[in-house]
Amino acid sequence: MLKKTALNHLHRAASARMADFGGWDMPINYGSQIEEHHAVRRDAGMFDVSHMVVLDMKGDGVRAFLRYALANDVAKLQTSGRALYSCLLRDDGYVLDDLIVYFIDESFFRIVVNAATADKDIAWFESLRAKYAPAVTLQRRVDLGILAVQGPNARERLWQILPESKPATDELKPFAAAMMEALFIARTGYTGEDGFEIIAPHDAIIHLWQQLASRGVRPCGLGARDTLRLEAGMNLYGQDMDESVSPLESGLAWTVDCKDTSRDFVGKAALLAEPLARQLIGLLLRDGGGVLRAHQIVHSAHGDGEISSGTFSPTLGRAIALARLPVAVQEGDTVTVSVREKELQALVVKPPFVRQGKILLPV
Repeated sequence: MLKKTALNHLHRAASARMADFGGWDMPINYGSQIEEHHAVRRDAGMFDVSHMVVLDMKGDGVRAFLRYALANDVAKLQTSGRALYSCLLRDDGYVLDDLIVYFIDESFFRIVVNAATADKDIAWFESLRAKYAPAVTLQRRVDLGILAVQGPNARERLWQILPESKPATDELKPFAAAMMEALFIARTGYTGEDGFEIIAPHDAIIHLWQQLASRGVRPCGLGARDTLRLEAGMNLYGQDMDESVSPLESGLAWTVDCKDTSRDFVGKAALLAEPLARQLIGLLLRDGGGVLRAHQIVHSAHGDGEISSGTFSPTLGRAIALARLPVAVQEGDTVTVSVREKELQALVVKPPFVRQGKILLPV
């Protein structure tokens, strides 16, 4: 049986098209995926992301433990509420998951992981914790949900229904969170637009959803979330990276922090020992017809590769993709993609394609 978020009854009352996503009954769209996409780029939209899992890690030595467990370095987090994006790696350097970690205090870090990998992540953390940090505890917060409100007007809409949050969040920097009694409000997101992700008890999530809808914030499904994140050049676990690739060949070298050469972390030795042969790059379809999709084969002068994520971009009006190709392929090169027995030309570009409502590529 599929798991349900606290907002499930509201999705169904709104006639959302539902589907299995990582074992959860989730909305794909509420009618027009394109209109939902544009609402986030131009105004404000909201997403139920309560299928994501909140983990609270506490105890003496928790910072030192996470410095070893994660590829990015939590030593960067010195102010309460600050956040960091990181990969969780296996010993061989391949990606178990990507996550966000928040620093609360020296004995408390909060981590948000993907729904489909949560059980695997917890088991991995527990195996490491038992060996290296037995004093640290790990709690899965089943009492909490997550609501994302995103778009150029998203913050103003939240302040309209929750005016008491404005003093704490008005000056909040990206990748930082404010704690207000039962609400944990982070200036993060997965759309390439400004906004908040709010972690709160289920009753509060339901109330916020209803109040935001009354202010004209458009409910959006996972379909629009996928086209938005791809335009923003953001990876999706299970497509753009997984346990068969490293972060270095997934466009995530910036999340692997080796500046402190004395710091060891899980997967470090394997990453340093393996020469980089592939890279994750962007593609913009030159031809008007056709849509780029995952698993289509890409041919280049330096060898073949494969699309990991592809879609028709509502903002650009063109097909875009992320593809894993040999490292010799460079920005500005032309490659061909096999689309329904046709070979279509695509331009190699550097993601993101769209951020903050602005098109970043010549189209």
